[in-house]
Amino acid sequence: MTNIRAFPDSNFARRGAESRRPHLWSAGPLEQTYKKGHGYSSPPLLPKIMSFNVEETLASLSIIQKIKLLAGLGWWHTESIDDRIPSMRMSDGPNGVRGTRFFNGVPSSCFPSSTGLGASFDVDLAYKVGVALGEECRAKGCHILLGPTVNTQRSPLGGRSFESFAEDPALNGLIAAAYINGLQSVGVSSTLKHYVANDQEFERFSISSDVSERALREIYLKPFQLALKHSDPWAMMTSYNRVNGVHVSESSWLLNDILRKEWGFKGLVMSDWIGVYSTAESIKAGVDLEMPGPSVMRGKAVERSLAGQKLFPSDVDDRARKVLELLQRAYASGIPFNAPEEGVDTPELRKLLRDAASDSIVLLKNDHNILPLSSNVKSIAVIGPNAKYAMTSGGGSARLLESYTVTPLEGIQSSAKDLGVDVKFALGTTTHKYNPLLDPYISLQDGSGKGALLEFWNEKPSKHFATAEPSLNDSLKPCVWSCTTKGSNCVLLDGVDETKVEKECYYRYTTSFTPDESGTYQFSLILAGRGNLYFDGKLAIDLSNAPLLGDSYFMGLGTADVKVLIQDLKAGQSYKVEVQCNNHEYIKQVPIIPNWGGLRIGAVKVIDPETALRDAVNLAKASDVAILVVGLNHDWESEGYDRDDLELPGLCNRLVSEVLNANPRTIVINQSGSAVTFPWIDEAPTVLQTFYGGNELGNGIADVLFGKVNPSAKLSLTFPKRLQDVPSFPSYGNKGQEHGRILYNEGVFVGYRGYQIKNVKPMFPFGYGLSYSTFEYSTLKCSRVSSEGKFIVTFTIKNTSQVYGREVAQIYISDEEASLPRPQRELKGFKKVALKAGESKAVEAEFDREALGFYDERRGSWVAEKGIFSVLVGASSEDIKLKGSIELMTTLSWVGL
Repeated sequence: MTNIRAFPDSNFARRGAESRRPHLWSAGPLEQTYKKGHGYSSPPLLPKIMSFNVEETLASLSIIQKIKLLAGLGWWHTESIDDRIPSMRMSDGPNGVRGTRFFNGVPSSCFPSSTGLGASFDVDLAYKVGVALGEECRAKGCHILLGPTVNTQRSPLGGRSFESFAEDPALNGLIAAAYINGLQSVGVSSTLKHYVANDQEFERFSISSDVSERALREIYLKPFQLALKHSDPWAMMTSYNRVNGVHVSESSWLLNDILRKEWGFKGLVMSDWIGVYSTAESIKAGVDLEMPGPSVMRGKAVERSLAGQKLFPSDVDDRARKVLELLQRAYASGIPFNAPEEGVDTPELRKLLRDAASDSIVLLKNDHNILPLSSNVKSIAVIGPNAKYAMTSGGGSARLLESYTVTPLEGIQSSAKDLGVDVKFALGTTTHKYNPLLDPYISLQDGSGKGALLEFWNEKPSKHFATAEPSLNDSLKPCVWSCTTKGSNCVLLDGVDETKVEKECYYRYTTSFTPDESGTYQFSLILAGRGNLYFDGKLAIDLSNAPLLGDSYFMGLGTADVKVLIQDLKAGQSYKVEVQCNNHEYIKQVPIIPNWGGLRIGAVKVIDPETALRDAVNLAKASDVAILVVGLNHDWESEGYDRDDLELPGLCNRLVSEVLNANPRTIVINQSGSAVTFPWIDEAPTVLQTFYGGNELGNGIADVLFGKVNPSAKLSLTFPKRLQDVPSFPSYGNKGQEHGRILYNEGVFVGYRGYQIKNVKPMFPFGYGLSYSTFEYSTLKCSRVSSEGKFIVTFTIKNTSQVYGREVAQIYISDEEASLPRPQRELKGFKKVALKAGESKAVEAEFDREALGFYDERRGSWVAEKGIFSVLVGASSEDIKLKGSIELMTTLSWVGL
């Protein structure tokens, strides 16, 4: 694997050794000064650590107090103990800092999804993103960010594929390490997750990932191992699933033998939320902290285990010590405890968000050099379901309330205006799985601003409340608590005054809906409970009596998404929308998750599919250039479920084909967190892959389209021609499970390794991406391999175009004489090189024995066998530009990092 010196220009490189210190903050203030919003490479000037001695504090606690530390306080805090131990705050990541609320939280910056950041192949950018996330954590009083995610993308169908950086362990682990170094440089703990083999959402709490130890070591554990080698994550999160029959949260082999003993991890291990299934077993295995609180598997159960000597006080001490050690870091960070939450919005942050969005965009095709767009273009048709909405992130715990968003349409309009280019929009087709939320079109009934009023009662406020009989004229008892909200998706896991509102309660949501277009609208409602939607005083949707269940909310116990058509709405006219609900039935079924239920209201103007397609095609014909923005969204890619196929939803593919036929100067932009198939790819001259781009998605796209940014990203995962070509097919998800287990039949041949070994050509290979520049590779040299397995690779890259550009050079290693089947080539290092027009630069990458080794289950160790190895330097996993060789004279064997 590359030594950190393979990235000589990066902050990641300079901080590599420093980040491995056991107690980064314990020595007091660091030497450099940090200014908020500036100097992403510099750590903050922090106050000296408060007087907090871990061992003295631990010794002062009673056994009951120590037990208390082993589980969380609510969703986002650790437990406190009198005035000695405050609560540490944590927040979901990995592409933003939500804060402590799902409901009515402080708006947040949303960075590109991890697959997009991985596609940048840019450790400097990952470091900067980590620092910026750390800044926002500090503003929100957050000590622990729950990220990054480095689960291997075994299949593009995975609901959370967009949360991980890559299908390749080297890219995954090295980008994660840079992210961690940036985040922790500002005193915020990272939480590397989800350890390990948490690669699908189907039966994620119970499924057993049955995998050989070799594949586990080389593919699934490797990104965690690399992150630990090149950074020092202060926390780790266990996954929900079992590995070879044993839940990870109960696996002493994974947590103690490998993570702590073999790799030397010194930090805290927490569970995923409700991911602890035992008491003594999880504590002995090494899970320090059960999340969330209140505890289900600890607390009194630990006391009982102590009495039965299934546990001993020393076991409790071992776990509590890790909580206190992380608390010591929290003290040292200077982040206040129980602080008010604030947002961050600076020009520097907005620039970074925009840079990250554009740097994550992959140019897949540009056959006729339509891009970049020039002033010769006078009219642009922007078409597609992803153009008018900002698809900033995938769904689930990665979702957050963005501080602001820029849609692709808005970004294109802004850039086109500067050039005097006319832009018109046509929807073309719809692809939503759930109706879009009401959010842009709602306002408070009293006229005081945007949003809705939410009122709560502990007792039924009227006889007909939340029944099929309209009760809008009934006089209601005074509510016990109320609040306003900006949105129509209220996930009431938090943000409710629990001192006034009981868990079983009644609530009413009231707002004014003002459409921007006249016509018939389809309204929809999902409830975590029972109730009804009334539109302008009339019952519209009845979910009050034994409604059908869907797959929404926790445990899939929300109602089905029920829809109704409401006709003849007028643009600009306001209509009253009211939902009355009780959550009793829902709360009884999910007692282990503290919450008050929730509701989701959507609405969309009904369109005739054929008319929408025809309008889009006609607009494309009448324009100089058509820009099609299609893809998936957080309804299709989300935590909680996997995709069924790799197709674009609805009529997307037909729309693309018909617009391509209407205008040969069509640019297709696909937005998805993972791979999809493009049946029209041969007809499309220009194609971009944008992933989920965060706040500045629209501006990032426009910057690439109009040439303000020369695209430099490369695919962080393979795009197959069809689902059957994916190496994990068919052993994946609900169609591949065998009585509660998934067989990892492909072994080490995951991602591009599998396509190459089977000689299956993908649609676009791993590491692929074009530029407006052209590059030439030359003069490859490989040093002799030392007795420890170290060697250096050097080569030259030249920009042979007239345009400044950046090229990602990828270094692959191939074992020509292996005693076991090995991949044809494996990524072991990469370097992003910036070059002016005509400029050449020498690139140097240093490697160690890890770049040569494989895991030998017979020996229980890593082995690099003596013999000849090929060194392959390329622009992608398939586009190899240079080939050299090295020779290892003596077989090496080792255990650990």
